[in-house]
Amino acid sequence: MIRERAYPVEPWHVRETRLDLDVLAQSESVFALSNGHIGLRGNLDEGEPHGLPGTYLNSFYELRPLPYAEAGYGFPESGQTVVNVTNGKLIRLLVDDEPFDLRYGEVRTHQRVLDMQAGTLDRTVEWVSPAGRAVRVHSTRLVSFTQRAIAAICYEVEAADDKPLRLILQSELVANEELPATRKDPRVAAVLKAPLKAEEHLSNGSSGLLIHRTKKSGLRMAAAMDHVVDGAEKVSVSTEAYPDWARTTVACLLQPGEKLRVVKLLAYGWSSRRSLPALRDQVGAAIASARFSGWDGLRREQRKFLDAFWDAADVRLEGDPEVQQAVRFGLFHVLQAGARAEQRPIAAKGLTGPGYDGHVFWDTETFVLPVLTYTQPEAVKHGLRWRHATLDLARERARTLGLKGAAFPWRTVRGHECSGYWPAGTAGFHIGADIADAVIRYVTATGDYDFEREVGLEILVDTARLWRSLGHHDRHGIFHIDGVTGPDEYTAVVNDNVYTNLMARWNLLGAADAAVRHPDQARRLGVDEEESASWRDAAAAMHIPYDEELGVHQQCEGFTRLQEWDFAATPPTAYPLLLNYPYFDLYRKQVLKQSDLVLAMHWRGDAFTPEQKARNFAYYEARTVRDSSLSVCTQAVLAAEVGHMELAHDYLGEAALMDLHDIHNNTREGLHMAALAGAWIAVVCGLGGMRDHGGALSFAPRLPSRISKLEFSLLWRGLRVRVDVDRDEVTYSLRDGHDGAELELLHHGEAITVTADKPVIMSVPPLPPVGPSPRQPWGRAPARRMPEKTS
Repeated sequence: MIRERAYPVEPWHVRETRLDLDVLAQSESVFALSNGHIGLRGNLDEGEPHGLPGTYLNSFYELRPLPYAEAGYGFPESGQTVVNVTNGKLIRLLVDDEPFDLRYGEVRTHQRVLDMQAGTLDRTVEWVSPAGRAVRVHSTRLVSFTQRAIAAICYEVEAADDKPLRLILQSELVANEELPATRKDPRVAAVLKAPLKAEEHLSNGSSGLLIHRTKKSGLRMAAAMDHVVDGAEKVSVSTEAYPDWARTTVACLLQPGEKLRVVKLLAYGWSSRRSLPALRDQVGAAIASARFSGWDGLRREQRKFLDAFWDAADVRLEGDPEVQQAVRFGLFHVLQAGARAEQRPIAAKGLTGPGYDGHVFWDTETFVLPVLTYTQPEAVKHGLRWRHATLDLARERARTLGLKGAAFPWRTVRGHECSGYWPAGTAGFHIGADIADAVIRYVTATGDYDFEREVGLEILVDTARLWRSLGHHDRHGIFHIDGVTGPDEYTAVVNDNVYTNLMARWNLLGAADAAVRHPDQARRLGVDEEESASWRDAAAAMHIPYDEELGVHQQCEGFTRLQEWDFAATPPTAYPLLLNYPYFDLYRKQVLKQSDLVLAMHWRGDAFTPEQKARNFAYYEARTVRDSSLSVCTQAVLAAEVGHMELAHDYLGEAALMDLHDIHNNTREGLHMAALAGAWIAVVCGLGGMRDHGGALSFAPRLPSRISKLEFSLLWRGLRVRVDVDRDEVTYSLRDGHDGAELELLHHGEAITVTADKPVIMSVPPLPPVGPSPRQPWGRAPARRMPEKTS
């Protein structure tokens, strides 16, 4: 586990001041670079030592078997796993024939810095070889936001003593590199061992090319490299290539005070359809474009792109610098995951590691896409276009299950259901409503009705048809959705899960409304007035379970009558519970892996009264163990809404530091994209009180005692809305708005109009009386943020 404060607190950097080999895999995730198409884990340039090597291309996967003790009808037959593709990060160095290896010799200094404004990973090392020769090495790595296929490394070596050094630098492309054994199923391990079959290898001067194809899924990829070498007076450069590796060798004699500088340009492309020559030409063109820009040009483009992003998306906090750093870290990685995905998905780990097999879950639409909707909406449009491209597979899955419409997969890479865990993979139907909600939110926030007509309407119609097929009216006319699993996987295959039902209702109404806006397209999809009316009828009659005796909503029908979990008898070492108790025991008791009904109160908060929210929050806090990293940001949002501001701050800290502190002990396999996005959600929707229910933008900001100021911006219908929160007042303003631009919004329920010409300043109303802070299960309370000193 990464130790607390492993990285010094800085506003715009994550800095590693010493190399700790015990947490090398975790730091490789933290220092990963990506643009949504290419992902490079933060492995050391020389490749060894490493925790978990990783180079990924979005949606590039191999098929693998799904083992079942007892298979059943409708179970997926094969899975999909992201492939560690050709590694182009490798730059090996030999100093007078001694390999540069930090496990030998003396490391005088070692520092790595993730610069979130520049979009680069910088590394500085001073090393003395076992033979006593000293060198300084400085490298800078980037994955370009502006040139989608390009990554680049600037590698500099300087003699650190007074004698000439003979240097050999070996820059490589390596396919099918050996990975640490992590999978227990030998059949899966066998499939993923050397999954790439060589098709072509080329070398010429300072450049090399490898083209491979996966053995099972039949996907083709190309990786190319080229080099610009200068600095030393006399340099020899040569390249050789073989089926699984290519190597450019640079040899020189470095005089004291001289520097050898090598700029390595990398290009990646893949396709399931394009020919080998087409891919070869694609990466060749990308390399030519990068050479034209040059290293300095690539860096300038990267900085310009990020300047524009941070200008629109930055969050500023005063009073908690650690959370300030972590929120920016989360935003940076969310941007990296989606900026250039371009009709590809955003996986649960982004492109930072192989966790969850590189699969996409409902996390994307429920946590990641909302953040990008208000900060980088173009990325959202591409992500939803990917879902639209998988509609045929979702329709096929629905038919397999005997349903109409589209049943989107619980977990996938390409769009096929890849979950062998039936209670989630088959019964977790809420994913369809989550996708529909993302469509509605994007269209509402951007006003992009062309997208709704061309793409969104079909998603809304097919998901609405699923709910109408899956649910039923009882003899009293009440609409029920039975046998489903909501967000809380500790309560599986239940009737009338409140989150599922409320999101399905929103989906049904959204589909009916969109069909009215686009009647011609709706008719082409076969939607008539009778079908649209049936959606509205089901939505109006949707059953929402409520316990009259306790005065709280039931997470699902009958939940509040289940046996209570004995938290006092559960030792800290027994968490997460799913690894230490049978699911049978979890399913039949009142214990939650993650906030479920609380999540419903966030995204469908207009379905609850303030009093209901307060009672519900207190009830479910006492039963939520947060074994999922998805839980904490939602608990922060609702804690703030019901008035527990200090608790909201505590939960915000946990969400923001999920990966920087490796809170769930699994950062080594990649970062938690939803939790990183959740830090922004906890700030903006929690402390800022932002909601967009019914198409109306509203804010209800309040600050906990230890945060003195909050500033954030978001994009709304072409306008940049800025919110500056002090202890007692809030300033709303519009940036980049045209003359006469204005926006109506709600401030703590009061309607105001903000114009581009004049900010609006509003006072923060006093916090209404709230009861005592709710209790969490024994031993599961969040860590306090900067607790006050005791005398």
